[in-house]
Amino acid sequence: MTSDTSYTTEEIAKLLKISKLTVYDLIKKGELPSYRVGKQIRVDASDIEAYKLRARGIQATSPMQQQQLQQERAAATPMLQHLHGAGAGAVSTERPLVITGHDISLDILSKHIEKQQPGVRPLRSFVGSMDSLISMYKGESDIVSTHLLDGDSNTYNLPYIKRLLVGLPIAVVHLLTRSAGFYVRQGNPKQLHGWDDLRQPGLKLVNREQGSGARVLLDEQLRLHGITAGSLLGYVDVEHSHLAVAGRIAAGEADVGIGFQKAANIVGGIDFIPLIAERYDLVMLKRPDNMKWIETVLHIIQSDAFKNELRTIQGYDLSDTGSILLDT
Repeated sequence: MTSDTSYTTEEIAKLLKISKLTVYDLIKKGELPSYRVGKQIRVDASDIEAYKLRARGIQATSPMQQQQLQQERAAATPMLQHLHGAGAGAVSTERPLVITGHDISLDILSKHIEKQQPGVRPLRSFVGSMDSLISMYKGESDIVSTHLLDGDSNTYNLPYIKRLLVGLPIAVVHLLTRSAGFYVRQGNPKQLHGWDDLRQPGLKLVNREQGSGARVLLDEQLRLHGITAGSLLGYVDVEHSHLAVAGRIAAGEADVGIGFQKAANIVGGIDFIPLIAERYDLVMLKRPDNMKWIETVLHIIQSDAFKNELRTIQGYDLSDTGSILLDT
C-alpha cells in the first residue's frame, strides 16, 4: 500500500479477508477512520496499516511511524476538506447506518433517511435474511430486513427473530407484503402450478443461497410436502439474487426457480406463478444511541410520501406498512 492510496469498504473486506459488515462495524467503532467521497466511504492505506499493527498488538509509537502517519494525514486534509465542502479542519462525523437486504424498497428507505436524519449515512449491505439477523446479533448491522417462513406456524419472521435475537431489545415493523412463487420458462411448458409439481422427474431447479428468504421458503415447503432436497436436480446450483435466478430461467438453463414477482417483471422471457404472500419486515436494535434515528425511520415508513413512492412499484401490498409487530 502506498501513502496516497485509499480503499472502498468492498476493497478493504477483500484485503483483510473479512466481511463488509465487519468493515462497517470497524468504521462505526472508530477503529478504521473513514471519510466520504460523494456517497462512497473510503479509508486511507495508512489507517488500514495502523489498524493491522494494532490487531497484531503492535502500536505505531516509534517517532518514525508517528511522523509518517501525521504527514500522510496532513497531506490528505486539504483534499478531504474540498470533498466535504467544509471549513478548515472539518472531518465527517456521520455515523454509518448499515441496512441489510436486497429489495429496492430499502434503497428508497435509505434515501429518505439520508434526507431526514442528520448525523447518519445509510449504507446498504446485500445479504440474505438469516445472515442479516445473525449480523444484528453480532452487532454488525442496524436495520435488517427479513422474509423467513416458519412452516409449522405458517407465519413469517417473528419465530426466527425471537429465536435468533433472544434477549435483545428490538422493534419489528412491517414494511410490505409481496408475492413469491415460481419463475418458469415462458408458457410454463412443465405445467408447474404448486409445490407438489416439484416431484416431476428430470425437472431442473436453480436455487438461492443458504440463509436467503427464498431458500428457506423452498426448504420449508419441501419439508411440508415430503420432498427430499436430494431428489431435485439443481438443488445445489446456487445464485445470489432473484434477478440472477430469473435470468437463468430466461436463458433456458433451468426449468424453475423461487423468487418474488418484481424480478419476473424485469427479466423478459419468463412467467411467474404466484404461490404465497410473503411478509417483508424490518428489525431495529433499540439502544439509547439508536432511539432518535429509530423514531425517524418509523415516521418515514408510516408516512404517505414513502408509501406513495412504493406504490409506483408493481407487486407490493402496503396494507399493513408501518405496523409495529414487536416492541421489546
